Amino acid sequence: MAETHGVSGASCLREALKDIMRYWLKMGCDGFRVDMAGHLVKNDPSQEGNIELWQEFRAFLDKDYPDAAIISEWGSPKHSIQAGFHMDFLLKSGKQHYQELFRSEHPYFSRSGEGDISGFVENFNLDYELTDGKGLICIPSGNHDISRITEKLSEEEIKIAFAFILSMPGAPFIYYGDEIAMKNLQGLRPVEGSEERIQSRTPMQWNRGINAGFSAAGEDKLYAPVDPDENRPTVQEAAERKDSLWNEIHRLITVRQSHAALQSNAKVEFLYAEKDAYPFVYLRSCEKEKILVAINQGEEASCLLPGEWKAGECVYSYNGTANLQGSRLQMPAASASFFMV
Repeated sequence: MAETHGVSGASCLREALKDIMRYWLKMGCDGFRVDMAGHLVKNDPSQEGNIELWQEFRAFLDKDYPDAAIISEWGSPKHSIQAGFHMDFLLKSGKQHYQELFRSEHPYFSRSGEGDISGFVENFNLDYELTDGKGLICIPSGNHDISRITEKLSEEEIKIAFAFILSMPGAPFIYYGDEIAMKNLQGLRPVEGSEERIQSRTPMQWNRGINAGFSAAGEDKLYAPVDPDENRPTVQEAAERKDSLWNEIHRLITVRQSHAALQSNAKVEFLYAEKDAYPFVYLRSCEKEKILVAINQGEEASCLLPGEWKAGECVYSYNGTANLQGSRLQMPAASASFFMV
């Protein structure tokens, strides 16, 4: 590589990146989300080069900005957490079976009850074993590179999906607009190479005002058009409707924040995650408490859990409350229940 005053070009580039990070952190930035973090070093199938690169930046942050956080778009927690990232979020690509949750031909959280959670759980356990206590595996409702969650799921189905997202370990990621069930707008003209991804990048819909409250600029000045449907969902409408997805997510966030066992670093143990089966049951636990999470998007269902259980207070339920007696759990259709145990 070219030399500059005795320092390699690669070293100069790394120092320049640190200067950029210093600038924004001094401005009050809390940290950085790094796009395509696992692709900076080319021809690196083992990821050793990328891991070494980011470990240097993590050491720099720990020394000079210990409160700063870095989040990777890597989609491989076993690599990204080792590389020094505080968090990694699951992507449509990779081996995590993320698409099978919300966006496959038969999503697990579809009311049809034809999905399969077993592959997701198997791979989550592998990553969790390698990263527990070192960093967070984050499950997003969506992102700017994939279709919106509403492409495959209805608002009622998404409520159950969020019962899962907001009761799993890691930092939950809510893609803007997913909390009000914004739609994909298909057939839009791509902007800046966005291709079909433009359909999930339309302006946030705040209220019934001009451009749904996003901007007072002319329509021709917007990055992408606002949903033209006069009945498009808005935050204003969702806040006013007691049974809205927006209000249900607020309720779930309150429950999560009120219970240490449901928060980011509490342990998870999967108790029932059988192939092509419902319900889906896992235990969240910490020193203070244990909470059993039971989710059933299919028809009324029951299962046998390992061991004997005694249900305490039900801290959250949606669409009916599950019945837990000993090792048998009985669940209403399309429901979710969180029990102290």
